[in-house]
Amino acid sequence: MMSQSSFTAEAQATARPFIKWAGGKGQLLPELSRRLPRRFRRYHEPFVGGAALFFYLYNEGLLQQGAVLSDYNPELILCYQAVRDNVEQLIELLQEHAIHRSDSDYFLQIRKWDRQPGFEQRSDIERAARTIFLNRTCYNGLYRLNNKGQFNAPFGYYKNPLICDADNLRTVSKALEHVELCEGDFWEVLERVQPGDLVYFDPPYDPVSSTASFTHYTGQSFGPDDHRRLAELFTTLKQRGVYVMLSNSHTPLTRELYAHHPEKSTVLASRKINCDGRKRGSVEELIVCSYQVEPVV
Repeated sequence: MMSQSSFTAEAQATARPFIKWAGGKGQLLPELSRRLPRRFRRYHEPFVGGAALFFYLYNEGLLQQGAVLSDYNPELILCYQAVRDNVEQLIELLQEHAIHRSDSDYFLQIRKWDRQPGFEQRSDIERAARTIFLNRTCYNGLYRLNNKGQFNAPFGYYKNPLICDADNLRTVSKALEHVELCEGDFWEVLERVQPGDLVYFDPPYDPVSSTASFTHYTGQSFGPDDHRRLAELFTTLKQRGVYVMLSNSHTPLTRELYAHHPEKSTVLASRKINCDGRKRGSVEELIVCSYQVEPVV
């Protein structure tokens, strides 16, 4: 387990993920945190999603040398940029959306923005507020795009969804104050890392069955070839002296790709994203580290 003797977290409010994301790592934090290296330099998370591990590290005062959060999804990165740079304006827009939190017609009106001409000319703050609103009101909190890159998750019919948690957004804004945010392919992390940095990979999971695939977060599927590229990058970073931790589903493909890495283990995690409640439950997930994990004392 990471020693915290040399880090003293300042008194601060606890920052939490502000967006729901398939495969969010809140429940895995005890397993991930105990596998962290004792010391590391800069932190990198190339599949940022809800950034649960980043917020854990921030709350614990363990990001003394900065962080880089990135993702291939441009709308997601816009959300993080808006929270970091224009949180008060974002809060105002979200409060306007919140008035219509239970209106399915309003939801569909906002959802179809990306099907209309001029969507990319809308301001970044408008698009960020749209993404957060849809995320909070769509079915099961699922961020899903069709093959044209258009948001297509249905309305969720929640009684009173929380659209704007202003206090947490302001805390998150502070957490992101000195964080570098990048849009791009996960391979680009190779251009930024230095020996001693920590990289956490949380990719779209390899599906455990033919009906369990939720990989369309960017309009493009994340398939077996992408997982192979990621495994190659994992090895390259390890050889360069970078600390690397990865989580994925425990499948024949992932077992094959990381078979030669000794520091790996399986843990149980619950899956709640399946639209069929009968198919939700605990499944095995794989955690792989490029470094020796210290035993729990």
